[in-house]
Amino acid sequence: MPTNSGVTLRPRTDADLDALYSIAADLDTWEERNPGRPAIPTRERWESRLLTREAEPDGNVSFVIDVEGEAVGNIGVFDIDDLARHGEIGIALTPAARGRGIGTEAMAQMLEFAFIRANLRRVHLEVIASNAGAIRAYEKAGFVIEGRQREHAWVRGHYEDIVRMGILRSEWEARRSR
Repeated sequence: MPTNSGVTLRPRTDADLDALYSIAADLDTWEERNPGRPAIPTRERWESRLLTREAEPDGNVSFVIDVEGEAVGNIGVFDIDDLARHGEIGIALTPAARGRGIGTEAMAQMLEFAFIRANLRRVHLEVIASNAGAIRAYEKAGFVIEGRQREHAWVRGHYEDIVRMGILRSEWEARRSR
């Protein structure tokens, strides 16, 4: 899914493994990406889980975020409900790719994929409340805050709220037609 911005969503290749593992092993951003206790997997264990997920995708869809031929992150829709037509979206970027609009462009492309190609009616995500930059970026993409789970996450020594955000296909279409 190429665009004029240079950001492309594409399938993973073996050449992407170093960049993707660097994200998975980044303890500084663990809580932004994972709901559980920080535990950096070994490279071998991480690759094994990755290959298992790809072999049995269970309807989940994921892409590498590419900028000028270099993997800078990943994005995907998971926990897709085929009856209600909704799924949860997740995104992770390498530190060098953050704050440059790459995530915003990747999210726009992923939403188009989710609503047009995957025929989803609704997409949602969860973010820790202190991640104000991510919340702003998600709002920019059209997500609205739908609720909050109070003190639901243990983040760097204290409890934080989890903010749940979502976007409906009808809202996404209205934004596109403006």
